[in-house]
Amino acid sequence: MTMKFPSLLLAAVLLAATLPAAADVSREQAASAAQRETGGRVLSVDRAQAGGRPAWRVKVVTRGGEVRVVLIDAASGRPM
Repeated sequence: MTMKFPSLLLAAVLLAATLPAAADVSREQAASAAQRETGGRVLSVDRAQAGGRPAWRVKVVTRGGEVRVVLIDAASGRPM
């Protein structure tokens, strides 16, 4: 009899470790938070890492025409 269960368990753990953590904050929530922070118009929203933590990278253009990047914590929804 072979021991397949421990091998399958190990494979599942290793696979889970390589998958990105699910964000608690949606793309739309991150865009809204950045818009509130800057008063600007959202140009794009992308996944990012900041300080080893999952984040949203939100590019906005302010009312004054300045392009800014706001990092939003993917777990809390707060600007970083």
